[in-house]
Amino acid sequence: MTDLGGQEFRQAIASATDGEEQARPSARNSTQPIGVVLDVAGAGATIALDAARLTDCSGDDDLAIALAGQVGSQVKLRAGDSWLLGTVRNQRQDRRGTGGIIAEIDFLGEGYEEKLTGRIRGFRRGVTRYPVPGGMVFAATTNDLRNVFASDGRAFIEVGTVFPTRDIRAGLYIDQLLGKHFALLGSTGTGKSTSTALILHRICESAPQGHVIMVDPHGEYATAFKHNGAILDVGNLKMPYWLMNFEEHCEILLTSHGNDRQVDADILAKCLLAARSKNRLAESIGKITVDSPVPYLLSDLSAELSREMGDLDKATGIAPYMRIKSKLDELKSDPRYQFLFSGMLVGDTMAEFLAHILRLPTEDKPISIIDVSGVPSDITSTVVAVLSRLVFDYATWAREERTRPILLVCEEAHRYVPNEKNFDNSSVGKVLSRIAKEGRKYGVSLGLVTQRPSDLAEGVLSQCGTIISMRLNNERDQAFVKAAMPEGARGFLDAIPALRNRECIICGEGTSVPMRVTFDTLEEPKRPASEDPSFSTLWRESGGEEDALQRIVQRWRTHA
Repeated sequence: MTDLGGQEFRQAIASATDGEEQARPSARNSTQPIGVVLDVAGAGATIALDAARLTDCSGDDDLAIALAGQVGSQVKLRAGDSWLLGTVRNQRQDRRGTGGIIAEIDFLGEGYEEKLTGRIRGFRRGVTRYPVPGGMVFAATTNDLRNVFASDGRAFIEVGTVFPTRDIRAGLYIDQLLGKHFALLGSTGTGKSTSTALILHRICESAPQGHVIMVDPHGEYATAFKHNGAILDVGNLKMPYWLMNFEEHCEILLTSHGNDRQVDADILAKCLLAARSKNRLAESIGKITVDSPVPYLLSDLSAELSREMGDLDKATGIAPYMRIKSKLDELKSDPRYQFLFSGMLVGDTMAEFLAHILRLPTEDKPISIIDVSGVPSDITSTVVAVLSRLVFDYATWAREERTRPILLVCEEAHRYVPNEKNFDNSSVGKVLSRIAKEGRKYGVSLGLVTQRPSDLAEGVLSQCGTIISMRLNNERDQAFVKAAMPEGARGFLDAIPALRNRECIICGEGTSVPMRVTFDTLEEPKRPASEDPSFSTLWRESGGEEDALQRIVQRWRTHA
């Protein structure tokens, strides 16, 4: 490591700035060094910053120069005939008596210098030539950063403004963002839902013939996409029960555990296959399995259970049959399950149902919002599993066709793909994990949105090529995200607890370089219904409680 004494350090800076004193302050700040390189490693460097020069720069009109040297800002270093850009990760006081500041920086990439203007051009990720200890460190200007964050010609969407600039737009490359999955993370109250809506609106605006499916567990997004989306809930979803595979049937119809569950599963498999085989479609197909999406009558399944139960040579007795039959009768009679177990859903409507949820054709509504807030909590995971599996199976069997890619977005993703500690062997966790691993081969992209990334399956998050992290208040969540981020973004990650609302760190395939971004303000009609109630305002109001209570009780009784 180069060990410059206090006098040597000041002389190095002074000699580099000699002859610049008469220049305009802004020009002088952009051309005079602010520090010196001390130590160089593979992914970053240690630099010494001159506190007096940082004070000079702090009043500059160029915001990028004014914030030069601060944590999260960018600096540039000379490497041969190129400029190397780096992000300041941390700072500490230099105890060697120089009056300077020691900082660690992470390399972002490099570009060549335009001879006439001195600006950085042709910026690209990665490092081919490193600076040397003793080399000068300069503040990166807004013009430099404009080139760094500029689009390279690939299709992109603009989602906000790059920190620390006022006007450099932050772009996400659509093909890279969606082609390799993405995750949006952030604690409750950071603007996560609005930011998700912003990204989806931008995607839909740039791709009006797209195919996006959003699983909405709280009914927040219907208002945000009422003009350009198809809103599906328990009132109009009409999901045929016979589309469920055997594992999903077991999750809904079997109530036993341990050895009894295996006995019940064997009985259900035999009776379900017999019920499916009675459909004329099964005869035309030939050999079918218990998983084949062939319609069957609930009455046929019930009759098969009764017939099997009637045989007197059953070693298991009638208890397993009664358990399954009682649960089936309960589901058929409960109005909460009518969106799934309705006698009207027995027709072969598979193509129509897929066209409806996948938006084939889009009819100017490229996104389907599937509101599962009204689905009974005991089968919510199974319903999400069915929808996710249908998307993946459709893409798998459509490989020979020129089908369009599909984006599946899951809010509260940690509920559906939990980590090993919370994993309950549910079908939804398996299908989403499979989409994360294999989906891109078939044109299925996964978007995961969660406020508890540490509760998310680590293998699934590691499959996300782009990570968009808003403020995370929990230390366990912060550590989990840092472990999943690429090495070059580590300096940005230290800022995650200090991010403001609607600010985020974006890194990965969807962006040229890691960046800190302030999201755009989304227009009121396009925002999700996720606003927190104002106690100070609402607790000052009164009147109308009796009428409202009657309406609430009526809705409660008719839908509970």
